[in-house]
Amino acid sequence: MITNSIDTAAVAGDAASSSERYPFTPIEPIAASDAELAAFVAQAELPALLVALALATHDPGLLPNHLTPPHTKGENWVPLPHGGWNDEQQAEARELALRGLRALRDAPGPTDSPTAAEFDTAMRFVIAKDIDAYRRYLLREVENEDPGAPDWHKSTLAPDRDFTVLVIGTGVSGIALLHRFAQAGVEVIAVEKESEVGGTWWNNRYPGCRLDTNNYAYSYSFARKGDWPQQFSRQPEILDYLVEVTERFDLRRFIRFETEVVRMAYDTQDDVWEVLLRSADGSEQTVRADVVVPTIGQLNTPKIPDVEGRDTFVGPQLHTARWDDAVEFAGRRIAVIGSGASAFQVGPALAPIVEHMTLFQRTAPWGMPTPAYYADVPEGMLWLLRHVPGYADWFRLWQLWQATEGRLPSVTRDPEWTTPGSVSAVNQDLREALIRNITAQYTRRPELIEKVIPPYPPGAKRMLRDNGVWARTLQRDNVELVDSEIVRMEPTGIRTADGVLHEVDAIVYATGFRADEHLYGVEVIGRDGTDIHDYWNGDTKAYNTIMVPLFPNLFLTSGPNTAIAANGSGTYMAECAADFTLECVHVLLENGAKSLEPTQEALDRFIAEIDAANELRAWAGVRGWYLNKKGRASQTWPHDMRAYFEMTRGPIVEDFRFNGTAASDR
Repeated sequence: MITNSIDTAAVAGDAASSSERYPFTPIEPIAASDAELAAFVAQAELPALLVALALATHDPGLLPNHLTPPHTKGENWVPLPHGGWNDEQQAEARELALRGLRALRDAPGPTDSPTAAEFDTAMRFVIAKDIDAYRRYLLREVENEDPGAPDWHKSTLAPDRDFTVLVIGTGVSGIALLHRFAQAGVEVIAVEKESEVGGTWWNNRYPGCRLDTNNYAYSYSFARKGDWPQQFSRQPEILDYLVEVTERFDLRRFIRFETEVVRMAYDTQDDVWEVLLRSADGSEQTVRADVVVPTIGQLNTPKIPDVEGRDTFVGPQLHTARWDDAVEFAGRRIAVIGSGASAFQVGPALAPIVEHMTLFQRTAPWGMPTPAYYADVPEGMLWLLRHVPGYADWFRLWQLWQATEGRLPSVTRDPEWTTPGSVSAVNQDLREALIRNITAQYTRRPELIEKVIPPYPPGAKRMLRDNGVWARTLQRDNVELVDSEIVRMEPTGIRTADGVLHEVDAIVYATGFRADEHLYGVEVIGRDGTDIHDYWNGDTKAYNTIMVPLFPNLFLTSGPNTAIAANGSGTYMAECAADFTLECVHVLLENGAKSLEPTQEALDRFIAEIDAANELRAWAGVRGWYLNKKGRASQTWPHDMRAYFEMTRGPIVEDFRFNGTAASDR
């Protein structure tokens, strides 16, 4: 039976006005003494603070041209504090910041909003470039309201047209989509297989789980949070934020929990998707939707190695993304298989409580030195974020700007470069700096150094956040690093290629995900009965990373080629994909078209360009999850963030096939 018996009355209402939601973290009045203000400023990231104060006080003198940050980077290609200001420049900036804070304190009350000219001056100061090419990209991140909100509404665009959007999943992407469609007055339904929102931040709850992207850059543009306790927050704090956003914007009313998608098939006669859903109790229901948006993402389905004898092991086995709190690790012998991001976190968290830990490493990871990875945001910084209007927004933009280009120059291939282990002179300099950092960390067990220096170029695989904890873990007396290949599992342990049986009581798989197998486990049938998995044939491709020919009105957020490899923020990418999806729906409603899908020619052109760009990066040809089984970089985004922003402003009509009234060129 085909039905839309999901409570659509609950999903057709509009979101509350964005002006009622700002700021996400309220600004408190200033009542501190000059001495206290000076102490707070000493802990600030100064360029963003000066910009916020200049706009709040309308004092252009707080942004002198000679203090425009140079944006220099350290030897590890890490941005230097305060954009690279020297001690003298920092001292001058602190005096200017105190001037601005005193002005805010001594003349409290509302002031006029910054003018366009003031915004331009502020942005030019932050990026130290001509802002014309970046203005649209930057403004949405710092305007007081919600510049990403749709400027149209279905009630005026197509009031009599029945139109339903089905969102699959309520992680970072799903929440952004629900908010935007609610703002546009489009009927939207979401299904979530878990019992709560959060996606990867709900599934990944292993000990030590946290962000490795700067926290402020990771949060939504429409829900900018100013009081993160750490710059790289822990899993519970990220999950709490996503739950809070869901509650604040009344998005839970759209969601049907503990429901998964089994099959999707496109009805070409009616131009709708028929989607088979299965609830936790096993009951099934088919719903119809004009648009379907799977937000399942790349890091969703755990990948467990197919090792001989795995089923014979008598102890508990669990993947980091399917953690079981009932499993007791204290005082036991455990194996951790893997040396990527999750192993880098779970290993140090478990090592102090277990009797013995055997870490099985296939390939050593590169770690980007981040001494403050576990550190709290300084109290003075938190005070400023809570008391200076716009500081959280501009600090967020400051971090995003540093990530816009990120480390891309350091992982860009020089075709003339032939030195093994690197792809350019800059990449070689980075390699040597990282090796110096590694060598300095292994003074207790220098025999490990050879094992922990990767043979591949820096950036060819995901670079992890290194604050020294991993090295200290590997040098513990109760930890053994094994790089011999696993050949089979036995009832009491794991046997490696060197013939050794490593006896353990439990196994933790930190082995990643089926990143190259989008929509894994879901049957998706498009036009002409085409199965999407047959269409891809192991090589996932999507136009603009989002749409696939022969699959009308299907939008993949966190789709192929959206993984952040050396720059950016996953949340930023998710918002951009939501923008594109919403604008495509706008085109359909405005023009009376039933469906749109990219042409094969448009997809081929996009993939040719993206492949050429990926070939210029360090990861080209290096085995890892960035590449699919056919050796193509189907996961990574090779450009900067502004390029993704510009690409997702809306459909280029010539690249699409429409059914129904043809859309005009927008």
